[in-house]
Amino acid sequence: MATYKQIQEYVKQKHGYIPKTCWIAHMKELSGLHPKMSPRRYSPNARVHPCPIEKQDDIKESFQYFKMI
Repeated sequence: MATYKQIQEYVKQKHGYIPKTCWIAHMKELSGLHPKMSPRRYSPNARVHPCPIEKQDDIKESFQYFKMI
């Protein structure tokens, strides 16, 4: 499984921006990959910074590239 840094680097090279780690965790959750919960997360049931809809396909593409889904 790819690290968050590898996913960030792939998205940066392919799409020109660096996704936030919370966006990656949100997309892992939506894809059924069960990410570990950050100790700094305020609430286990709510996300402060969910992944924007327009960025979701880019992060899913990186999951497919790294054969995570």
